[in-house]
Amino acid sequence: MNLKELSWKGYKRKNGAPGIRNRVLVIYTVKCSEFAARQIVERSAHPDVELVGFDGCTDNQYAVDLLISLIRHPNVGAVLAVGLGCEYVQPQWLADLAEKEGKPASWMFIQQEGGTRKSVEKGIAWVRMALKQLEDTPRVEMGMKDLVIGAECGGSDYTSGLAGNAVVGRFYDKLVDLGGTAIFEEIVEAIGLGDLLESRGADENAKREIRSTYDKALEYCRSVRQYSVSPGNFAGGLSTIEEKSMGAVIKSGSKPIEGVLKVASHPGRHGLWLLDSTPDPYWMQFGITNPNDNEGLMDLTSCGAHLVILITGRGNVVGNAVAPCIKLTGNSETYKRMEEDMDFDAGPVLEGNISLNEMADVLAEYIAETAGGRPTKSEALGHREFYIPYKYQDTQEAFEKKCRL
Repeated sequence: MNLKELSWKGYKRKNGAPGIRNRVLVIYTVKCSEFAARQIVERSAHPDVELVGFDGCTDNQYAVDLLISLIRHPNVGAVLAVGLGCEYVQPQWLADLAEKEGKPASWMFIQQEGGTRKSVEKGIAWVRMALKQLEDTPRVEMGMKDLVIGAECGGSDYTSGLAGNAVVGRFYDKLVDLGGTAIFEEIVEAIGLGDLLESRGADENAKREIRSTYDKALEYCRSVRQYSVSPGNFAGGLSTIEEKSMGAVIKSGSKPIEGVLKVASHPGRHGLWLLDSTPDPYWMQFGITNPNDNEGLMDLTSCGAHLVILITGRGNVVGNAVAPCIKLTGNSETYKRMEEDMDFDAGPVLEGNISLNEMADVLAEYIAETAGGRPTKSEALGHREFYIPYKYQDTQEAFEKKCRL
C-alpha cells in the first residue's frame, strides 16, 4: 500500500491549516450557562454542532488557553459563546477571536437575553444560520502529510503494549516519514523510562526539555503519592508501573522526539512531539494530571490534533469534542464484546495473522477514511465528551526558568 496516495477533501481555513470536520462549536463560559448551551446543541439536532465549556467562574489561564486553541482549531468552522453575565471568561472575547480567524461567530449573556428560554431560542436560530453558511466552506485536497494526530492510552491491559500501542507506534513512524505530525502524551505513564525518552531527543534542546518534563512528572507522582496504574490495569494482566510504562511509551514509535509541547501549544514543525499535561509547581497547588481519558484527549486536541486515537485494552465508549476519536484495542475479545463502540481491532497481530507493519498500513487507511468524513463509532453514537478542569501550567519548560535564576 502506498500511503502517499491516500487523500481526501478537507475544509479550507483562513490561517492555512485545513480541517477534517466543519463543526459549529457552542461554548459555555461558566457552569451557570451550561444548561442553556447544552439545550442549544441538543435541540439543534445536527451532528456537526458540538458543546465544550469551562465550569469555573474565576480566572484560570490553562482553561482560557485551551478554549482559545479550540476556537482556532481547523475542525471548527463557527463559534457561539454563551455566558451568564458575571463570570471571568467573557464570551465576547471568544467570539472576537473566532471572527479574527475568519469564522462566523456570535455571543450572548443569558442575563441580558432575559433568561433560559429566550437564550436557547436565539442560540438555535444562530446555529441554523451558521450551518447554512458553512455549506459554502471551500474544500481543499489533504493527505497524510497534512495531518496532526494525537494518541493516548487508557484502560490498558497486557495486549496494549504488545499490539494496540505497538501498532500505533508503527503507524506514527510511517506518519512522520510522510511529513505528518504525531503527538503522544501521558508522561506520568513513562515512569522508569526517563533515560530512554531523553536519548530520543532530536537535539540537545529537545533532550533538556524531555528530561525536565520527566523529572517534573516523577516529582509530581511522588508528591501526590499516586502513580498512573489502576486496579483495572492489574486485572488486565499488568503488574507494575514500569511494565505499564514500557507498553505506554511504545505508542510513540521510534522516531526522534522534536520537543515538548505544553497544553494548547502547537508543534513548530512536522515530526513526533511529547505533550506535557502535568501541572507545574505553584504556590496554590491545584489540578491533577490525566484525571480521566477525556482530559487527555482534550489536551491533545488543543495542540491541533485533527483526530485522536484512544488505545484501550479493556475497552471504552467515550468520544471527543472537536477532534474525532478512534478507539483502538489490541484485545480481540474486547473488540468483539464492544464492537458497537470500538473502532479498530489490532488483536490479529497477537495471533500471528498479520505483521505490525501490515496492521499499521490498515490503520493508516482507516484513518484516511475517517479524515475523509466517515464517522467514528463515537460520532455515530453521539459521544462528544470533553473535560476542561482548573489546572496550573506555565507556558515555558521548567528548565528555562532554572537557567535564569
